[in-house]
Amino acid sequence: MQPISGIHHITAIASDPQANVDFYHKVLGQRLVKTTVNFDDPGTYHLYYGDETGSPGTIMTFFPWPHARRGVVGNGEIGASAYAIGAGSVGYWQERLQQYGVHTGDVETRFGAEVITLRDPDGMALELVVNDAVHTPRYWAGGPVPEEHALRGFFGVTLFESRAAPTGQLLTGQMGYRLVDQEGDRWRYRADSSAGGGIVDVLERPGIGFGRMGAGSVHHVAFRARHDAEELEYQAAIRAAGFDVTPVRDRQYFHSIYWREPGGVLFEIATDPPGFTWDESVADLGTGLKLPPWLEDRRGELLGVLPVLQV
Repeated sequence: MQPISGIHHITAIASDPQANVDFYHKVLGQRLVKTTVNFDDPGTYHLYYGDETGSPGTIMTFFPWPHARRGVVGNGEIGASAYAIGAGSVGYWQERLQQYGVHTGDVETRFGAEVITLRDPDGMALELVVNDAVHTPRYWAGGPVPEEHALRGFFGVTLFESRAAPTGQLLTGQMGYRLVDQEGDRWRYRADSSAGGGIVDVLERPGIGFGRMGAGSVHHVAFRARHDAEELEYQAAIRAAGFDVTPVRDRQYFHSIYWREPGGVLFEIATDPPGFTWDESVADLGTGLKLPPWLEDRRGELLGVLPVLQV
């Protein structure tokens, strides 16, 4: 079994779907690569953003519930989701975010790299981390950000945990990560791959309570499996370690298994194939509402319920 090669996607909760599109698509310059619905709540969108084709390692997805209350971040959650940018892009992003009224904190230095901190319209913590080793898999030439400054996919995530060690044991044991550094109460783990999204930071915060899911909360982080057979190997290894892993679930654009790591964060492993172009051409990605076969007979009803989005 090959070690995990990094993050596949991150899924979060939003409130206003139009504000979500305006920020991720127009401000951050991520392409809306798929417009579909929450399979468990079809009256709600499921929006996917990424590079030109939604390459694994670039995909941020949202369930936007218009009346969702704001979440409270605590232990057992993703505390921050980080994108990679080039070394010459710090000034560009500070200026661009200021132009759109997005507040950023002072540029930090973490493990020797510059970090811009910011929040999306629902208060979700984001970071832009300088990393010249990562490059955009498929640059979206139709976007508003020039290629030299475009987000390069994910850098990684920060997990908020009451105890770091049990999560670290899962990462280095069943998932193949390596512990590569530590700064204070932050442990850094790296995937055994040059692909983007290879970093998981575990921040130990003893005495801090669990959070409350809501708008601005990350629902789960998904890691990559190269194909279905590899996903089944991970499933067997994680189950053998005593975790309650779900059966494989068909998410149309990837196949998934889920479990909670020792600190409570919901983990997923998702397959790279079939990807987002199996039901739309590259040119048409995200432009139409795509429904799974079992919801096609409700298309008219759902189009009457879902708000019209301006992209």
